[in-house]
Amino acid sequence: MRIGIFGAGGMAEALGGRWSGHEVMVAARDRAKAEKISARVGTWEETARASDVILLAVPAPSATEVVAAAGESLAGKILIDCTNAVGPGAVLTIPDQAERIAAAAPDAHVVKAFNLCHVDVWRMTPPVFGGRPLAVPLCGPPEAVEVVSSLVRDLGCTPLNAGGLDRARLMEATMAFMVGLWFDGHDAQACFPPLPA
Repeated sequence: MRIGIFGAGGMAEALGGRWSGHEVMVAARDRAKAEKISARVGTWEETARASDVILLAVPAPSATEVVAAAGESLAGKILIDCTNAVGPGAVLTIPDQAERIAAAAPDAHVVKAFNLCHVDVWRMTPPVFGGRPLAVPLCGPPEAVEVVSSLVRDLGCTPLNAGGLDRARLMEATMAFMVGLWFDGHDAQACFPPLPA
C-alpha cells in the first residue's frame, strides 16, 4: 500500500517505522526529520497525490491548516486522524477534531484511529499486554475503516470498527478522560471488566 505521512514527530516516526513493508512517503515542515522516517519526502500535495492512505500526525492545532495546504490532492484518499487536542488538566481544547478535519477535506474519507495510546505504545513490536494484542478502535466510513484495519493488523493489533465518524467525538472524549486518570496515577484499564463478565 502507498502510505503518506503528514508530520515527522513521534507518532509519524513510530507508526511510519512500523509500516516499513509498505511504500511510505513523508511531508513535514522539517525535511531533515522527515528523511529520518523515509527517503521519500515531498510537499503536502505531492505526498497526498502519491498515496492511497495518509496518516495525519501533526499537532492538533495545525491539522486543518495542513489539510487545507494539501488541497484537492486529498480527494478520494483515506485520511487517518491520530491527533489529540488535549490541554492542561486533560481537557479537550478542540472539540470534534476529526469532524473539523473532515470538513476541511470534504472529498477525503476520514478515519479516526491511533489516538488512544501514548507514542511509546506504538513503538512496541507488537503492542501486546498480558498476552492480549492491543485493540484499536476506528471511526469512519466502512470501506475506509476496512483499509485502515489492515494497517492495524500490520502492527500486530486488533482493529475494532467503532462506527461512523460521528462517533469519533466520543473516542476523543474517552481519550481525554482516560489520560486524566493515567496522569493521576490510576490504572484506567481496570475501569472495564473483561468481555466474558
